[in-house]
Amino acid sequence: MSSAPLTPPWDVHRLPSADGKSFLVTGGNAGIGYFVAEQLAGTGALVVLGSRDQQRARAAMASIRSRVPGAQLRHLPLDLADLASVRTAADGLGLDRLDAVVHNAGIALDEPPRRTTKDGHELMFGVNHLGHVALTRELAPLLAAAPAARIVTVGSFAARSERLDPDDLQSARDYRPGRAYGRSKLAQMSFAFELDRRLRVRGSTVLSVVAHPGGALDSLTPSRAGVHVPTLGTRLRGLPAGLLLQGKDRGAWPIVRAVLDPHVQGGQLWGPRAFGLRGTPQLEAARAHMTDPTAAGHLWDASCDGVGVEPHLALLQGASDHRPRTSRGPAR
Repeated sequence: MSSAPLTPPWDVHRLPSADGKSFLVTGGNAGIGYFVAEQLAGTGALVVLGSRDQQRARAAMASIRSRVPGAQLRHLPLDLADLASVRTAADGLGLDRLDAVVHNAGIALDEPPRRTTKDGHELMFGVNHLGHVALTRELAPLLAAAPAARIVTVGSFAARSERLDPDDLQSARDYRPGRAYGRSKLAQMSFAFELDRRLRVRGSTVLSVVAHPGGALDSLTPSRAGVHVPTLGTRLRGLPAGLLLQGKDRGAWPIVRAVLDPHVQGGQLWGPRAFGLRGTPQLEAARAHMTDPTAAGHLWDASCDGVGVEPHLALLQGASDHRPRTSRGPAR
């Protein structure tokens, strides 16, 4: 009787080749997104940095190229607070397929007042969640055209202690910034799990996966010229936290694994190994409130309505609906 083959250990420092593949990272110019882009660039893939700030995107690409000679990079102008900007994103890519999108970009407000996007949605819910819902729909033909594409949603520890209010998803009645942020991340994660369930029902080859960085602090993050240069004082103040937490370079590890590991399956949650806070990536069990079918169904309908997406299409068209765009072309 032969035993099942063992899954090879994952080495965060020796990533598998992704030559010929194309990845989009929203918010790839800073924070977790920057390090996701830097690590993916080292695999030989074309990495597109989605960012509304062209100058910061250029600085991020310069930093990546200084560490990854020959890195293939592009900038995609993208403002998740403006659905009109999101609707033109796929055309701006100039690709005939997309192997993965990382829904990383986000905003966190520390204090009132409540702010809204150009489309009238609460800012954190609109950018962190609804903008990515709209983006997924626009990227659907490109994702369906890839052999086995992935939608990787970046979750947060903040979602563990929050619950969605089906009658007040956008915190219109009782706005508290910290709670609104946690709910926006919970919405992202819940929607991503529900998306994968619907993709499986449709027999799609596209996977929806969730990953989170654990406790990732700027003070523990290595310097990157033009992107992140912490002062000596900041580094020293962050040292005690290093016993439990980590930098954003390591916080990127579970997300990168969710993109690259061929053994990752749809509907999974990946995070750091040590108490979900730091360390190499491992598979986690999602909390029950993140996968509750009733809450997810309500969120699905409300989200699709908010961005003008038809719920019955499950966001992803079949590959036969795909209209080819221009070829991959040279990185710039």
